[in-house]
Amino acid sequence: MRLSRTARIVLGCVTAAGLAVVYAPLLLVLLNSFNADRSFGWPPSGLTGQWWRAALHNQGARDALLTSLKAGLAATGIALGLGTMAAYAVHRHRFFGRRTVSFLLVLPIALPGIVSGIALNAAFRTVLGPLGIGFGLFTVVVGHATFCVVVVFNNVAARLRRIAPSMAEASADLGARPWQTFRHVTFPAMRSALFAGALLAFALSFDEIVVTTFTAGPGTRTLPIWIYENLARPHQAPVVNVVAATLIALSVVPVAIAQRLSSDTAGGRL
Repeated sequence: MRLSRTARIVLGCVTAAGLAVVYAPLLLVLLNSFNADRSFGWPPSGLTGQWWRAALHNQGARDALLTSLKAGLAATGIALGLGTMAAYAVHRHRFFGRRTVSFLLVLPIALPGIVSGIALNAAFRTVLGPLGIGFGLFTVVVGHATFCVVVVFNNVAARLRRIAPSMAEASADLGARPWQTFRHVTFPAMRSALFAGALLAFALSFDEIVVTTFTAGPGTRTLPIWIYENLARPHQAPVVNVVAATLIALSVVPVAIAQRLSSDTAGGRL
């Protein structure tokens, strides 16, 4: 469909306005992390790197970053295992309730975070409480894994649908066993989808705050929770902006790589 010159201009302006609404606040956070004015007066009175040095030596921020990395890596590992097996089972096998299983696997990502958080909090209190297991890093990892599984499942399922069935059939005709076919044919073809799903799952876990609020214990503080708790404290705003800027950077990189790997131009290669 060909658009008129006027329609292209209008569409371009609307797109630019939408992107500005989304990304202008993020750019403002990055700029304020270098603002020499502690009160963030505008325009900035000068640029400085002292807030970055202060954030680097902030023990609370460093501990929160380490907790977020632990939770993100653990949740991503669980999601990779469960999401890959579920996607492979749903794609390769026909069984009763197959569509229902697919729906239930995808549903957690559509539920409001506060609903998932309340449900997980109640479940942990009911099931883990009598066993003497309290809220902490373990419950945060389990909570994050519930929605990280969805990302891995969707990526792997989409890649499996693009793999020609004739490849597995040719492998079987040549005498390969199912495990050999998976190892030498299926896995190499979906390897980039696994990596992309892992990156997206880690980015989701690293940024999560709502579910974390309901599943973390008193001493478990991830980076988003640390930012929220210190946002209103006096003299902490500059450091909070630095940590927020770091969070933006750490989120953009895996999402960009995952988008590149998930695109058709990636060719299924890692």
